[in-house]
Amino acid sequence: MRLNSLKPADGARKERVRVGRGIGSGLGKTCGRGHKGQFARTGKGKVKAGFEGGQMPLQRRLPKVGFRSKMKDDVAQVFLYQLALIDGDVIDFPALQAAKLVSTAARTAKIVKKGDLSRKVTIRGLSATAGAKAAIEAAGGSVE
Repeated sequence: MRLNSLKPADGARKERVRVGRGIGSGLGKTCGRGHKGQFARTGKGKVKAGFEGGQMPLQRRLPKVGFRSKMKDDVAQVFLYQLALIDGDVIDFPALQAAKLVSTAARTAKIVKKGDLSRKVTIRGLSATAGAKAAIEAAGGSVE
């Protein structure tokens, strides 16, 4: 094999079709696009995603469902059993941040009843579910 004898395989490279070059070429006048209509226009008949030719599109026919809260990331959940990981009797938001139990994006936290709490703690400046509040008070603690 020599560099000067290299060439692509047969049929690998096709010549481009020259349209609009007269009646004898087979692709003159309308250039193979037919007469009028969307696909005869420039831009290859491109339409935006979801367009159905003027018919009401599927995404507009279906009802809107659900709701996504923008506040979701602001409130972190902390479980009861995680409170045992924090040293000290008073637990507030800075204490949760120091123990890395809440994300940096969170602005506040809510105590959720999952697991159990064996020691007496005071929750200050945090919200708690009714079940978590009852469990904290049953262990001798309080929620302020």
